[in-house]
Formats: sequence, structure tokens, C-alpha cells
Amino acid sequence: MNSYDLIVIGAGMAGVSAANKCAAAGWRVAIVDTLPYGGTCALRGCDPKKILRRGAEIIDSARLMRGKGINDANLSINWTDLIKHKHGFTDPVPSNTEDALSSNGVDTLHGRARFTGANTIAIDGTSYEAARFLIATGARPRPLDFPGHEHLVDSAGFMDLPELPERILFVGGGFISFEFAHIAARAGSTPVILDRGPRPLKAFDPDLVELLISRGADAGIELWRNTTVTAIEKSQRSYLVGVDGSGQPETVEFGLIVHGAGRTADLAGLDLDTAGVEWDQNGVRVAAHLQSTSNPAVYAAGDAANSPGMPLTPVAVFEGKVAASNMLKATTTVPDYTGVPTAVFTIPELTRVGMLEQEAREQGVDVDVRYRDTSDWYSNYRIGETTAATKILIDRSTDRILGAHLLGPEYGELINFLGLAMKLDLTTRQLKSMTAAYPTVGSDLGSIL
Repeated sequence: MNSYDLIVIGAGMAGVSAANKCAAAGWRVAIVDTLPYGGTCALRGCDPKKILRRGAEIIDSARLMRGKGINDANLSINWTDLIKHKHGFTDPVPSNTEDALSSNGVDTLHGRARFTGANTIAIDGTSYEAARFLIATGARPRPLDFPGHEHLVDSAGFMDLPELPERILFVGGGFISFEFAHIAARAGSTPVILDRGPRPLKAFDPDLVELLISRGADAGIELWRNTTVTAIEKSQRSYLVGVDGSGQPETVEFGLIVHGAGRTADLAGLDLDTAGVEWDQNGVRVAAHLQSTSNPAVYAAGDAANSPGMPLTPVAVFEGKVAASNMLKATTTVPDYTGVPTAVFTIPELTRVGMLEQEAREQGVDVDVRYRDTSDWYSNYRIGETTAATKILIDRSTDRILGAHLLGPEYGELINFLGLAMKLDLTTRQLKSMTAAYPTVGSDLGSIL
């Protein structure tokens, strides 16, 4: 039987970072995946999505400057060429990732892994054993149960479409739906986001979300709240979608339906029960230091772990490194999730770090809410942006940031300053003492605080 110190299941960012770390320490390490190496972020998520967003940014930026010196007549996205540009980045990723692992001494395997015991797995019929396993298989679209659900495409399918249809339905009011709807609207389609609840993007500040919804409406994005899909039927050239909004059923025609209704841990087929590993749809049940609560030979990281970390690639990477360090040193170090920002890359982007206002008030904190409408500030006037705002939550007793919420161009970069301040436990007075290059968006930070 093939024996290793560590076998990593899943060749995304969490798995790759852990495999490299343990191999560098002299362990015999193997990694396996059923899909091409690189993971969701590099191949099917964050990176290619933001390449497509670049085309949408240019269209939107030109439109904002209409009548201000820019003639945007006939400016449009060539979707086929934009997809080719995306492939220029994604296509080399699997071989580059695998080559780098091999050069670091990691054995790279391919196939479907399943546990056959507490310390053994089979990969397409070949048996392997290891002293430790790291499960880093990521997430998959949440299963849907209405008739015709098989007609939906996921985010990976959307980013490989040869062309965009005229009318697109995005099911679910989360990251995926909003980000792709903002791209599709600037690419010439009419997108509709359907959310079964009253408020989409629940993890973000509700006041800023409403501003983003209005900005999206101006770009041609419809939002259907409190609405569910009841069934989907395929016609000759389109899809007939049954929807129910507050007891008012109707049938609407769309050229494409995209799954944006959440994701669950991708653990099906691993036979975790055979290994005595407790798990559910939220991931492998792990202790705070990322070791399985029921099988000490197994660790998990990223979306495959039922940990407090947000489902973000940077979180997966540092969880993979922490898990690797704990395995190597037999320690129980707990990942530090303080100051980790997140962003919805709509146009403009919506960002967050730390608490929501409601969470701070529920905890009884004496919170100072500093809200600023920044839409007419120089940095936004310069580019013609009409929608931008910030909300910073400050603990009055300590002058430290509890949470920060930003909606505006380049605020995806600005949120990092605020995350760093939280990580380093800086006061707002200390943060405002920074002298920034001017004129930059970063130079707005002092006024925002």
C-alpha cells in the first residue's frame, strides 16, 4: 500500500498551501483532486470573475463620463473576446500548480478519493494510507429541489458561455447573483435577481445594500424580492420559469438561469462515515484548531471545514497553513480571523470588515456610527460616480473600529486599511495620523473616520 505522512484531498488554495508547507518540512506528501488543479478561486471563481468585471468596469466608467468629456457611443463588450482573455489566465493554472507542487516534492494524484478506513483511502481503486489527512475540497452549489432545477448553470458555466442571452435570471440574492448581474448588465443583457427573502446580501450593511440596489436598477438590473422559483420548463429557444411572489404565481421567459442560491461543503462521495469523521452540509466538524472532532488523523480547511472563518480564499489559505503547522508541530493553534475583509465586486463594490451595526447594538456596545455620503467627494466626482457611502462603527470607550462598511469605487482596496487597523488594534486617532498620497481614494480615509 502507498504510504504517506499526509494526504491532502483537494488541490485548491487551502490544500496546495498545506501540501507545500508539509513537504518543505520533509514530510512525504500527496495531493489528489478529481478536477484540474488550482481550485475554485483561480479557475471558476474570484480571479476569472474579476477579469470579466474589468470589461464591465470600462463600459460603466465611460457611461459615467458621458457629457463630461467622453463620447461612449458604440462602446460595447465583445463577450467572445472577453472570455478568451479570461482563458488566457485560467488555462495555464492547472499545469503550473501541479508543476510547482511536484518541484516541491509533493506527489500529485488524480481521481476520486474515498475513505476506506480511519487512515486509508482509495483513489479509483488504488489504496493509500497516511498518518494525517487534510480535507480541502471546497464547496459546490447548494442542491435545489424544484422541478427543472437541472436547467440552471453555475458560476463556472456562466463564465464559459460563448455569448450572453438577452434576458438572464439569477436565482438567489448573494455574491454570485449580484456580481454576475452587474457584469451582464454592462454586456448588454437584461438581468433579473430573484431573492426569496426581503433583503439580499444579508451579510452586508442594509443601508449600503439598498444604495447598491438603486445603483444596479439604474444600470438595468431588476430585483424581485420575496419571490421563489416553483418550476422551470425548457422550450425550444428559452426557459419558462414559474415564480411566486407573495402568492402571485406567474410564468416568465428567460434565455438563461444561473444558480446563485448559495453553496455547501463539497464532501459527497468521500465516505467520511467510514473514516469516523463527523460532518454535515456546513463541512467537517472540527475543533477550533481545525482537527476533526471525531478522527484525530483528519483535519479540514476552507469551505470543507465547519469553522468560524468566512468562505473566502484568503481564509482558506491561512486555515490551510494553520492546519499544516498544527499537524507538523502537534500543536493546537487557533486561526486568527480578526480584521478579515470581504467584498461583493459589483459596480461599485460593496465591502465589509467586522461587525454589522445591528450586531454591535445587540452586544450592548456603546457604538458611534459614523456614516458619510461620499458620492460628491472629489474622488468620486472625478470619475462621475453618483453612488458611494461609508459607515464606520467605533467603540466610544476605546476609539477602536468594531466594523467598517464601504460602498464605492476602489473601496475594495480601502477596506484593507480598516481590516489592518482592526488586526493591529489601532485606534481611529492612530489611523488618521497616516499621511496618504494625494489625490487618492486612500486619502479620503481620515475624513471617512
